[in-house]
Amino acid sequence: MSMMLTMSAESGLLRASVTGNFSLAEAKRTFIEILEAVARSKVEKVLFDGRGITGNPDTMERFYYGEFVAETIGRFATNGVSRGTRFAYVLEEPVRDPERFGENVAVNRGTDVKTFDNDQDALGWLRTPPANKLAAGGAK
Repeated sequence: MSMMLTMSAESGLLRASVTGNFSLAEAKRTFIEILEAVARSKVEKVLFDGRGITGNPDTMERFYYGEFVAETIGRFATNGVSRGTRFAYVLEEPVRDPERFGENVAVNRGTDVKTFDNDQDALGWLRTPPANKLAAGGAK
């Protein structure tokens, strides 16, 4: 079964819900669709609900997905997607890696992303200003 994506935009936020069996190719495809929606909606925050994803990505799939996310955001920067777009992923283990390897790969390449096990914490994180804006004298 391929991964199925549904999305809705609201004030400053895109909600994306993905279900199905994990595959790296499908995960990349759905991420591109999400970025296209971000560009159309002009939002800078994405709540990715992947609790309906099954499977157990291996370490290299986590690496390749994190790398792909960071590189693809960079490619979409000329198409209306800000490099500062925040992505909160809500996932369940084993799709959510307790070691956060894929997250770290993306973060180390300049992506503002974090994984959570519930949407309340994810929404709370999305509502707070990014750390680099606080350090630069931004909103508190």
